[in-house]
Amino acid sequence: MAFETLIGITDLQSLLASGNDVLLLDCEFELGAPDKGLAIYTEGHLPGAHHAHLDNDLAGPPDGSNGRHPLPARVALAAWLRGLGLRKGQQVVAYDSNGGAWAARAWWLLHWMGHAPIAVLDGGKQAWVAAGLPLESGPPPPATPGNFEASDPLVPSPVDAGEVLDNIATSAAQVLDARDPSRFRGEPNPIDPVAGHIPGARNRCFRDNLGPDGRFRSPEELAAGFATLLQGRPAILQCGSGVTACHNALAMAIAGLAPGRLYPGSWSEWITDPARPVAIGEA
Repeated sequence: MAFETLIGITDLQSLLASGNDVLLLDCEFELGAPDKGLAIYTEGHLPGAHHAHLDNDLAGPPDGSNGRHPLPARVALAAWLRGLGLRKGQQVVAYDSNGGAWAARAWWLLHWMGHAPIAVLDGGKQAWVAAGLPLESGPPPPATPGNFEASDPLVPSPVDAGEVLDNIATSAAQVLDARDPSRFRGEPNPIDPVAGHIPGARNRCFRDNLGPDGRFRSPEELAAGFATLLQGRPAILQCGSGVTACHNALAMAIAGLAPGRLYPGSWSEWITDPARPVAIGEA
């Protein structure tokens, strides 16, 4: 059985115990402290997991106009995944300790690369530890290169700033902004040199996808929440830099909804052109 959205602790334990070769991606990261995620990984991670650095592995180089975390080149991402040992059809499980905020980016990227069996660990590292399961420290053992090759994307094509700008006039799609409500409203924040949101966007903070226990809400709850915001329109998914927007993409997949299109540059790209309009306040 392949897992393509979420996987629980019990199912992951069963896979590992039955000898299934699972590629584990530890996506620990902290905005404003790009080295901290690797330090946390080194201190303790799921046995055999490899660290996936948001800046270095799960994004391409920013050039000042394409956002903080532009999509990596597909050829570079494929080479990195092969270097970790990824094989065609192999189950991948991504996790972090921030509600899947960073792991969802890995989930979206692998689907973008045409690799279906990628799931986010529901509850993350905290759930693993709470279950009394062990962590290991230090780097993982060297991997034997895999045979993974990129194929046709399993997610809709991303949108660019021009399409988002055109959509303001047509309202053909609903832009959903995954940032915290305070950032969406335009309250001062050190992450955003320009405050506010894309006109016409509605706020769907990625944390709204999670219940009090840190796990994803039920498919029914997620579907109802998105239906209220979308009102039957397709979704354009954005956030600060195209990362937590992937959390909304994952939540929509869990809910069985039609997939939204990711705007990879998101707010950090949008504000590099002062001619692009900015809205303040609630949607």
